[in-house]
Amino acid sequence: MQELEAETMAPDFWTDQQKAQQVLQELNRFRQEIQTVETLEKQLTDHGELLELALLEDDPEVVAEVAQGVKELATTVDQLELRTLLKGEFDQGNAYLSIHPGAGGTESQDWASMLLRMYTRWAERQGYKVDLIELLPGDEAGIKSATLFIQGENAYGYLRGEKGVHRLVRISPFDASGRRHTSFTSVDVTPEFNEELAIEIRPDELKIDTYRAGGAGGQHVNKTDSAVRITHLPTGIVVACQNERSQFQNKETALRLLKAKLAELYRQEQQAKLEQIKGEQMEIAWGSQIRSYVFCPYTLVKDHRTEVETGNLQAVMDGEIDLFIEAYLRSRFNKG
Repeated sequence: MQELEAETMAPDFWTDQQKAQQVLQELNRFRQEIQTVETLEKQLTDHGELLELALLEDDPEVVAEVAQGVKELATTVDQLELRTLLKGEFDQGNAYLSIHPGAGGTESQDWASMLLRMYTRWAERQGYKVDLIELLPGDEAGIKSATLFIQGENAYGYLRGEKGVHRLVRISPFDASGRRHTSFTSVDVTPEFNEELAIEIRPDELKIDTYRAGGAGGQHVNKTDSAVRITHLPTGIVVACQNERSQFQNKETALRLLKAKLAELYRQEQQAKLEQIKGEQMEIAWGSQIRSYVFCPYTLVKDHRTEVETGNLQAVMDGEIDLFIEAYLRSRFNKG
């Protein structure tokens, strides 16, 4: 790994042009935020003046209208406050979200497919564009692995707290005896890095395998070995893509994902070195699970970091996970 750092990853891998573009993007974002705050201040003033008139004229309908307006205003302010917590370098950008089941065979693979659906539904609720760039079906049901590319403002910032192990407790539909099972699936979230990052990957560092893309069958099944799996030999990182039409396009997409993972690995190593120099330990210890989803004997979803929980299990599995995302961003665990 030392050779990789020395030859392929410069400590300052942003070019002057990239830095200038980043500054301009930040400046535009701050201007938009200032305009939003000014608009909210004006709305609050208008509501206050309207309320005074309504009270003077004893008009309950206008009072109710003002109350509703203030409620909506409070929601907007709350969302604005939440965005201020997205202070990480890559929080405003897109994200790759990968899902890998743990030991447990079909049960864990089915749990992985349920999480894939949950995150897809969440992203669609946010208005994000979602691309399934890699999917390896399970032997009997579920999936062995999957990677989503989620495009939209603040996608990585909202999702980075989802990284970790997710635990499922339920009566297994694959167990004829009707016994309760516990399954684990890991979720990994990586930001999209600029394609022009000075990260060079030598061909001799790569093992490239091609295979036939899986599918549901019928006329759309890929008849050629167009899917691509790339192993980065120095680090052991494996990426794959099968959703593009050609092997060349799949390879290009997989290489972009590999570059993102290498840049994230470099960032993590630099952060670890910084913590070592400071003589501090990481405050968060990612244990066996960050969140539990209990289907039986009761319904409960609980985040073990923030202690936020809900009994509305079906809503969560349908993608309503904002309460967990917001709680994480507002918690002491949010390091950006």
